[in-house]
Amino acid sequence: MTEQSGNTFNESLIGANRADSLPKSWEPQEIEQGIYEDWVAKGYFTADPASDKPAYSIVLPPPNVTGQLHMGHALDHTLMDSLSRRKRMQGFEVLWLPGMDHAGIATQTKVEAMLKETEGKDRYDYGRDEFISRVWEWKEKYGGTITSQMRAIGDSVDWSRERFTLDDGLNRAVVTIFKQLYDAGMIYRDYRLVNWSPVLETAVSDIEVVYEDVEGEFVSIRYGSLNDDEPHLVVATTRVETMLGDVAIAVHPDDERYADLVGQEFDHPFRDDLKIKVIADDYVDMELGTGAVKITPAHDPNDYEMGLRHDLDMPIIMDSTGHIANTGTQFDGLDRFDARVKVREALDAQGRIVKEVRPYVHSVGHSERTGEPIEPRLSLQWFVKVDELARMSGDAVRSGDTEIHPESLSKRYFDWVDNMHDWTISRQLWWGHRIPIWYGPEDENGERDIVCCGPDEEPPAGYEQDPDVLDTWFSSALWPFSTMGWPEKTPELEKFYPTTVLVTAYDILFFWVARMMMFGTFAGTQTPDVLGSGADGRPQIPFEHIFLHGLVRDEKGRKMSKSLGNGIDPMDWVRDYGADALRFALARGANPGIDLPIGDDNAASARNFATKLYNATKFALMNGAALGPLPPREQLTDADRWILDRLETVRSHVDELLDDYQFSKANEELYHFAWDELCDWYLEIAKTQIPRDTDSASEADRARGRNTQIVLGRVLDVVLRLLHPTMPFVTEVLWKALTEEESLCLAQWPTAEDTNGGAQPDEVAQRRIEDAIALITELRRFRSDQGVKPSQKVPAKLDFAAADLAGQEELVRSIAKVEAPEEGFAPSASVEVRLSNATIDVALDTSGTVDLAAERKRLEKDLAAAQKELETTGKKLGNEAFLAKAPEDVVAKIRTRQQVAQEEVERVTARLVGLGG
Repeated sequence: MTEQSGNTFNESLIGANRADSLPKSWEPQEIEQGIYEDWVAKGYFTADPASDKPAYSIVLPPPNVTGQLHMGHALDHTLMDSLSRRKRMQGFEVLWLPGMDHAGIATQTKVEAMLKETEGKDRYDYGRDEFISRVWEWKEKYGGTITSQMRAIGDSVDWSRERFTLDDGLNRAVVTIFKQLYDAGMIYRDYRLVNWSPVLETAVSDIEVVYEDVEGEFVSIRYGSLNDDEPHLVVATTRVETMLGDVAIAVHPDDERYADLVGQEFDHPFRDDLKIKVIADDYVDMELGTGAVKITPAHDPNDYEMGLRHDLDMPIIMDSTGHIANTGTQFDGLDRFDARVKVREALDAQGRIVKEVRPYVHSVGHSERTGEPIEPRLSLQWFVKVDELARMSGDAVRSGDTEIHPESLSKRYFDWVDNMHDWTISRQLWWGHRIPIWYGPEDENGERDIVCCGPDEEPPAGYEQDPDVLDTWFSSALWPFSTMGWPEKTPELEKFYPTTVLVTAYDILFFWVARMMMFGTFAGTQTPDVLGSGADGRPQIPFEHIFLHGLVRDEKGRKMSKSLGNGIDPMDWVRDYGADALRFALARGANPGIDLPIGDDNAASARNFATKLYNATKFALMNGAALGPLPPREQLTDADRWILDRLETVRSHVDELLDDYQFSKANEELYHFAWDELCDWYLEIAKTQIPRDTDSASEADRARGRNTQIVLGRVLDVVLRLLHPTMPFVTEVLWKALTEEESLCLAQWPTAEDTNGGAQPDEVAQRRIEDAIALITELRRFRSDQGVKPSQKVPAKLDFAAADLAGQEELVRSIAKVEAPEEGFAPSASVEVRLSNATIDVALDTSGTVDLAAERKRLEKDLAAAQKELETTGKKLGNEAFLAKAPEDVVAKIRTRQQVAQEEVERVTARLVGLGG
């Protein structure tokens, strides 16, 4: 707004001028945290299980206790908070339950590093109990960073129910479901191939493995005779050290080159205890390399599967630290990478390297925590048998008990649960849920009795507990119901379970979402009296809806990473732009299942929007924006009816979009309505309808002004309520100033009755106002082209009646700054304006408003610049040698520049002609 009236017309409707209660400008950093802590202190976010309101519940995906808020978290939290705030306003009893994950590997690694740096000791120097005690001390001191950041961005979580995956209640839940799964035959111990971290000396999950391209080498090894006339095979590998565990060479059954060799055995080049058997398997690609593949079942996933099919031996050639061990060769004790060199040299000395070693770039899995290459390794671990669990979790989605949004991602879900492998749940760590298995003393055969104890059971005397802990994802898989008190029957479970929606990024659909579905459906079969019954006898599900959003990327669409240096700290945006700006920038780009590119420009735009809302509301309050019953429709102007009808259209669309988790479209529509229609147009129109001088105004004008003030107040009220879930802070401040109510957190979500009273849209009013806006826009453009100052009024003659705009003359003339002509009017220019149902000519006299000499001089300078650009681009595009060498995108840009220059020459020339030059 460019003008602010100090003469508010209808202050009696709103008491004291509430604009005075607002600071001069919107400075979010100064007030956001005070607002948030007031909300928490007043219990606005505390859920009541005894409430008779319908339930709505979300459990927060628990961030790691070691973590800090990143942009992915910020997006996740913004969307959950938007859902929670809206549902409270719609009359639901909302539980948004927060908590943190103990993050087994990440936390233990961090504390071990700290102790090594500060005390020069490792965990073994302390012993298990003392080390765990030190981790708890670290957690209490440093583990709350992310919760303070959640407060900074406005998360409306129920802090009174905050949980931690290692608290007593959740530990009880973990032991209970382990016991249930064990007794059902779904947990077992066996040797299987796992992702092994030699630095951490533990198995790690798939999600903790990141793949990077590395420079390696292809080594071709000759097995069998060194005589070309005798049986032999050549295989190639990038991990030559693993040949110490080779037990076979595989060829395709249809490969005639090797048909005579299948079934034969070769001596191992270094080990007398191993024979290399030639086997036939369809897995082998005859066209790749030599068509023969070395098989090391204990150190390669594909080889392991082949080893199972052919009942091959699986010798483990490395210890837990990645050193060669138990091979009986000279390589024992070498680090795996040193062994890679020494084994190749030894093979070369035997004459078994048949080709030059050549460089080879390939993708290698690395530990996310420590950075070293992961070693596939056969290891004795605990596993969950997943076939029945996966079937139940798949059936839950297929039957419609749980809906995935967007539906297109359901296929990914089914691809995972329908092809799931048994889950490695044991970790060789100390920090975490210790596996509730106890081993008895060895008998005369060296075997030990195994006992699984529930949370209320004591192991037999003399039994030792398994030293491993459970995978962090095991306890996280219980999160939806363990956090509400399971296995006990609690008021929270009765009221809020199953949860309404899970909001998370699609990249953990497999690792976490599917596992929560597995454990949730299983727990439903075990304790239906606690978790309730599912539909038609099917197992209870943990979520009614799963909403999967995309990943936050940089403005170029690249993944944010430390190596690229393109990461954005959301707390920097909170500091520089405010929490509302962070939230709105993220929500405005959040399309279901689609990645979100974002940069500082998005945050600046969102901050500008918050400032626009603030200034517009303050201006409206200074001009008497009021709350009260809407006047009868027939007493409203076309502009009043138009803005109310547009408000209802937007409200209705926003409701539909948010119900479908279309956050981006909903916030985009609110943005354009608030900025383009309310702030840029209706507030300008309202100025023409509210009398400035009440003493000289007629009663009709005063009545019109009162109505406009009420309509303006109503539109602001509804817009602020609609925007509150995404931008809670600025809307809270403005709405309280407008209404003098306690808090927008307690307000009702808008309905059609709040917007236009449920009336049918006035299509005539809509057409008239849209035509008036089009006419004003064209007149403004024409004035600008003519060089007329924005504040200068210009005489103009136009036929409002011909365009059915008779009632809009005051509006058009006031905003477009065109006054009615006096007698003897002599137009110097005209403009043709096409409206919805007519084309009208507007005659204007700009002769007295423009310094012709100065304007001509300016235009001649612009013309010279445009002609020079036209000449420059013409020369380049006329140069055949340049066109032959230049990239297509460069040529295209030059053509665009040429076209723009040509249009500028024509425009400026026409203006000069119009000025008589």
